[in-house]
Amino acid sequence: MMSTYQTQNSKLLWTIIGGISVVVVLFLAIQWFLSQKDQQSTTTATQPIAEKTIISKAETTVSPDINTASSEVAAPIQLVEESIVKSPLPSNDSLAKEEIAKLDDIHQQLQDQQRDLKQQNNDVDTLLKLKEDQIKLLEAQISAQHKS
Repeated sequence: MMSTYQTQNSKLLWTIIGGISVVVVLFLAIQWFLSQKDQQSTTTATQPIAEKTIISKAETTVSPDINTASSEVAAPIQLVEESIVKSPLPSNDSLAKEEIAKLDDIHQQLQDQQRDLKQQNNDVDTLLKLKEDQIKLLEAQISAQHKS
């Protein structure tokens, strides 16, 4: 009777150990897979941005402008590619409407971004003012403690 009990406990113990091992291996495999996926998405997300930047810089340096001084100032801050602005509208009405809607969407996004940046700038100015006031109060407290 005792040997059957021991063999059942042994089988149960090995089953538990095997189950825990499988769970650990699955967990590690999932972590590895997710880290590989994150690395791929990071490299693919940064690559097109870099290519667009290189292309836009190449376009601005290759194309001759009449006003070289104004192009030098405007070249570093280019929000929209020139090819989008200069490309002709499609002849098909539905494609033209789709292109106009896409450009309107880009314009709206740029306006939203400008509004957000102005708001952030105002928030930073407010925080700087509050920090200056806080520093003045702390200096006044320190000077009052030294006088006492």
